[in-house]
Amino acid sequence: MMQKLSFVIPCYGSEHTIAPVVHEAISMIDKERFDYEFILVNDCSKDNVWKSITKLVEENPKIKAISFAANFGQQSALLAGFRHATGDFVISMDDDGQAPVESLNEMIDLLIEKDYDIVYGCYQQVKQSGFRRFGSWLNHKMAIWFSNCPKDLFPTSFYVARKFLIEEITRFENCYAYISGLVFRTTRNIGRVYVNHRSRIEGSSGYTLKRLIGLWVNGFTAFSVKPLRLATFLGFGFSFAGVVYGIYVIVSKLIHPDTPVGYASIMATILFIGGVLMFIMGMIGEYIGRIYINQNKSPQYVIRQKLNFDDEDDIR
Repeated sequence: MMQKLSFVIPCYGSEHTIAPVVHEAISMIDKERFDYEFILVNDCSKDNVWKSITKLVEENPKIKAISFAANFGQQSALLAGFRHATGDFVISMDDDGQAPVESLNEMIDLLIEKDYDIVYGCYQQVKQSGFRRFGSWLNHKMAIWFSNCPKDLFPTSFYVARKFLIEEITRFENCYAYISGLVFRTTRNIGRVYVNHRSRIEGSSGYTLKRLIGLWVNGFTAFSVKPLRLATFLGFGFSFAGVVYGIYVIVSKLIHPDTPVGYASIMATILFIGGVLMFIMGMIGEYIGRIYINQNKSPQYVIRQKLNFDDEDDIR
């Protein structure tokens, strides 16, 4: 029986790039081995990408489309596509043409031959701005500590995964989705293929500084209490330092009664400790806020329209 590939592509600001990306991916499929489907998710893009997607759907019945009622982000768009995927293997890709689809068959073959659960296309050289490279590096370091990401793995948005893994990921109901964290808490059977990172066909990344910070915060608060443990250790450390410093001041005053108390050092200490306390309170508040929002059953996404689907699930 022929196996099936499901391509899931979140779309934002890709009015002119999504068609070339889809057509190239289709040309790379070994159609003697695999059937295929594409699930294109419009994340309430401000351009006319939905018009481009609609045209692709009309041209090819194996292309399906989802349109969100609001902008919920790339992670939620992936989850929406994953929930509608019916293939034996699910491929995640970006809509900007940077994913080297010429490596697709190599990734699929490695997944099957080595019996991996997921295979990432890891970039040897990333063609991004210095800011984005720094963001990716920081995100990787955080993923190692908070999400148990393997140290030698640099996960990307270009990967092939088995159906069971995707089904496990889509059981996640929290409105703060983080796909890499869901993968790393599900499996350690991970492969990689080193691929070339292309330049974007046009335009620039949709990840602004605000969005990147939101992704980082989401990554280390969604699947770990380590930040709270770090806050505990910081509190203990500064309390101990405060006691030691207090003893030092008392002893210094007893030995040298004429030594004036340093106003500047006291204010610097107060401001520093106060800043740490505010940081810790903010971290705790972030967790409490997420609990509150999830208790109110905030949706991961809201589907406004679907094309080429039989079911009619609207809100998830």
